[in-house]
Amino acid sequence: MKVAVLGAAGGIGQPLSLLIKLNPKVTELSLYDIVNTPGVAADISHVNTPAKVTGYKGADSLADAVKDSNVIIIPAGVPRKPGMTRDDLFNTNAGIVKSLAEVCSKAAPNAHVLIISNPVNSTVPIFAEVQKKLGVFNPKKLFGVTTLDVVRASTFVSEIQGTNPEDTRVTVVGGHSGVTILPLLSQTGLKFTQEQIEKLTHRIQFGGDEVVKAKDGTGSATLSMAQAGARFAFQLIEALDGKKGIIEPTFVASHV
Repeated sequence: MKVAVLGAAGGIGQPLSLLIKLNPKVTELSLYDIVNTPGVAADISHVNTPAKVTGYKGADSLADAVKDSNVIIIPAGVPRKPGMTRDDLFNTNAGIVKSLAEVCSKAAPNAHVLIISNPVNSTVPIFAEVQKKLGVFNPKKLFGVTTLDVVRASTFVSEIQGTNPEDTRVTVVGGHSGVTILPLLSQTGLKFTQEQIEKLTHRIQFGGDEVVKAKDGTGSATLSMAQAGARFAFQLIEALDGKKGIIEPTFVASHV
């Protein structure tokens, strides 16, 4: 099982790569970025799990990094800063994702692609359009990672309900930006007041702003996003290994 992380030297990429290295089903871990990847790869390679780690630095090495990958995870791009919305990231990150899509579509057309780069509501369709242009689009293999909304929902609901957040499952549908994030609190089997529903919904929708503000200009959610990204990747790896009945919300092509 080969997994490639594109943007592996960044704030999300480094902890995400470490978590992927810990998965015993991963045999190859390919780390790509435009800077610092050899050092990150050397560091992570010392972790005593089976996955062989290789670092790739610079655009010329991208095709080699993703070749024969089963799973490609993309946290590449710039983070949000105070006052910025995810949409403000569009001009920069859209170009990055488009460039990555062009190479991935040619060098690894059959890979399952997990996009973390914001704004997910826009970067996933951009990746899809590149794949369509090159004739390799498969809607069952392209995912926008919205798992952080699910993770936050479980945490925030458990704080109010006094439940174990690991066992508190909240389905979150829609997109991955503000009011497009829709937590289905009524399906949890738990009871809420109307005030709790409104406050929880708003906090889940704008939880990222809490982190951006708390980091005071130094970045956005990286550690929690890495954990959420790894969780989705692990579920996908389990499914690719034959496990049935796995359900995880994600941003995908839909005709509904």
